[in-house]
Amino acid sequence: MLPSILSKSRNAPSHRRRLCRPLSSFLCRATALAPTTPIAVSPPPSSNSHLASSPHSYHHYTSILQSCVASGSLRAGRQLHGRLLVSGLGSDTVLATKLVDLYAARGHVGQARRLFDGMPKRNVFLWNVLIRAYAREGPHEAAVQLYDGMVEHGVEPDNFTYPLVLKACAALLDLKTGREVHERVLGTRWGDDVFVRAGLVDMYAKCGCVDDARAVFDGIAVRDVVVWNSMIAAYGQNGRPMEALSLFRDMATNGVWPTIATLVSTISAAADAAALPRGRELHGFGWRRGFWQQDKLKTSLVDMYAKSGWVQVARVLFEQLMKRELVSWNAMICGYGMHGHADEALELFNKMRAEAQVTPDNITFVGVLSACNHGGMVKEAKYLFGLMVDVYSIKPTVQHFTCLVDVLGHAGRFEEAYDLIKGMSMEPDSGIWGALLNGCKIHKNIELGELALQKLIELEPEDAGNYVLLSNIYAQSGKWENAAKVRKLMTNRGLKKIVACSWIEFKGKTHGFLVGDASHPRSDEIYEELERLEGLMSDAGYVPDTMPVFHNVGDDEKRNMVRSHSERLAIAFGLISTPPGTKLLVNKNLRVCEDCHVVIKLISQIAQREIIIRDVNRYHHFVNGECSCKDYW
Repeated sequence: MLPSILSKSRNAPSHRRRLCRPLSSFLCRATALAPTTPIAVSPPPSSNSHLASSPHSYHHYTSILQSCVASGSLRAGRQLHGRLLVSGLGSDTVLATKLVDLYAARGHVGQARRLFDGMPKRNVFLWNVLIRAYAREGPHEAAVQLYDGMVEHGVEPDNFTYPLVLKACAALLDLKTGREVHERVLGTRWGDDVFVRAGLVDMYAKCGCVDDARAVFDGIAVRDVVVWNSMIAAYGQNGRPMEALSLFRDMATNGVWPTIATLVSTISAAADAAALPRGRELHGFGWRRGFWQQDKLKTSLVDMYAKSGWVQVARVLFEQLMKRELVSWNAMICGYGMHGHADEALELFNKMRAEAQVTPDNITFVGVLSACNHGGMVKEAKYLFGLMVDVYSIKPTVQHFTCLVDVLGHAGRFEEAYDLIKGMSMEPDSGIWGALLNGCKIHKNIELGELALQKLIELEPEDAGNYVLLSNIYAQSGKWENAAKVRKLMTNRGLKKIVACSWIEFKGKTHGFLVGDASHPRSDEIYEELERLEGLMSDAGYVPDTMPVFHNVGDDEKRNMVRSHSERLAIAFGLISTPPGTKLLVNKNLRVCEDCHVVIKLISQIAQREIIIRDVNRYHHFVNGECSCKDYW
């Protein structure tokens, strides 16, 4: 019997007795938990060991192993594993399955796999245990291979298997295998299982096939919160935030109560869409639902408010976090970075390292390098880049290189920027060459600009924006013939310039404007407001800068083209539609031009409004005649 065997260890050396204590404690626990009526568990035919011949001992081993699995006690499990091998029960399917489960759950997947490979009989639970371990920890290819082996061995996958292998396919972006799994599951009784369907939605979303994910979602008769969450996240992860917000409303209409996961995904979508009113509604909803103490929710709100221009509110929420994880620090640092608050970003970065003892990752360095870029801090950017590589051993990504090239290009340090590009360990992408080309535009470096454009055309031959940028460089330098040639090349290739568009949200509705737009119902009032502001600006000494108009036309026509830029129309609409003192948030799909930047500074002073412009490159905070970018963008 098991107690007699444990008693033999009392005569063992002291170091061996110490090893037995955890196992003995688990035995006591398992005995206490054992039912009063013995459960008949027949041990398999085994060795001559009296242990193996005792059903009571076999049951106790099963109970102890189950306790090890439940508590995650690897040390005690390993001791028991050794005893099982000595007793002849090492190959017992039930006991070995529990050992595989324990080793896999504790991250010792290699040991779990060796046990698995030595087992003559493997049930579906055993396959699932190992597939789950690989799907969670990797390598994800091993999870897919095990699934294939499972099918080949005639073991039918179940509703636990399919979500696990779909998770591995999502991690690998293996759409082909994912579709094969989808096709197979449709022929089984698990085709309508909610977790399998949620796994399919997630797999298609991760592989960029949002419409396929939606087709799966629409085919589910009864959708629980897991499925809704998967589809909302699918839209959010694939750059379709407005559809994520719309689906959240549909979810509420259908009477499905959101969870923390729902709110985090939806708030992230609101952040990406810069939909501040939606984000604030979600903030209030989360508080009313009693989630106000949840750090995950607060971190998503930090990100949302930062992306919506309310950096101060984001910082207040950040300070309220009970425990600041790396993701929370990153959200706040990147928030400061995108708004050009370089000093605040660097101060928080230093606080994170020194006081909180949190180790930065590659995302942290993207945030601080972006802050340096937007703040024109060349020296600091170079120092941080070296710190990342030399101290933290983080391999630079294209994003890190882009930030450094951009800050060097802005500063006119083209030789350093070009040397950095040539020394990259990976192929420069369009972001790198675009950053260099933008610097060339600022400093009218035609020669290097032509080289950057050549590289961009090789990488993105259909992107009209690259041609426009070079054409603008020529126009700035008065080389109108060259500018015309570039535009003709665009025409011959069937490329069209992206139409500038700005939009502002008012009372839950988005109002969009194009250059010279007269289609808005309040168009007459908008232009009247612009004329009133122009008169006040002229009195203050404002003279339009027509340099941003890269067309060979007269000055009067250039002035008319500049004064009706889309961001000005959106701001004018905001001024006539909201009470005095209301903060305005305007989004633009292209870079704000130099003249509009001057004008918006003046408007913020005249109207006494805080105006936030979120253009394609960064955020601009205009307050009392000043901009947060300090005229560096």
